Amino acid sequence: MQQPLIWLVEDEISIAETLIYMLSQEGFAVKAFERGLPALEEARRQAPALAILDVGLPDISGFELCRQLLTQHPSLPVLFLTARSDEVDKLLGLEMGADDYVAKPFSPREVCARVRTILRRMQKSTLPSAIVRIGHFELNDPAAQINWCGEPLILTRYEFLLLKTLLHAPGRVFSRQQLMDKVWGEDGDSFDRTVDTHIKTLRAKLRAVNADLSPISTHRGLGYSLGLV
Repeated sequence: MQQPLIWLVEDEISIAETLIYMLSQEGFAVKAFERGLPALEEARRQAPALAILDVGLPDISGFELCRQLLTQHPSLPVLFLTARSDEVDKLLGLEMGADDYVAKPFSPREVCARVRTILRRMQKSTLPSAIVRIGHFELNDPAAQINWCGEPLILTRYEFLLLKTLLHAPGRVFSRQQLMDKVWGEDGDSFDRTVDTHIKTLRAKLRAVNADLSPISTHRGLGYSLGLV
């Protein structure tokens, strides 16, 4: 598994070396900068998983560095390191878009813990939603619910499974047998006309919500497909 890349922009060598060692021990790849401007130049080519910025840099303030980095990479997580403990400075950094703020002197283990917390939070925020939007449909698989044109459809178990199958492959033509296999499986009481009956009831429920749209198409001799109208 690829190590998350952390950028450390810190001009105090002793602090930088300690943090590089601790972050590396925690499984991170670290790229260190003693100045802010080289980090901005590097940001034109790539972005790290997270940036740790010292506020008091010799060439550009950490606040300004943060602002410019977030202009290039708006979702970049930022952790500030600073010798200042003034609440106004802390609020300024957070209002600029930083995710956290650690005042010197600090424990390197605390910084590593803050980094992990921020990255976990970012990972959770990027998890896919349970609701998948497909044209005018919204599929909530865990809740076994499908909305059409903003209205929830009241579906039987097999109507839900049939429509979900069509939604997962819009434009694909499914034969009756393919739909039987995917929806009814080994159900011995089902037969080909079961598909036709359920398609008919599905169309009626869709028309009841929006009579002007007809997303399910019949392909004579081939089967059925769903179009994203």
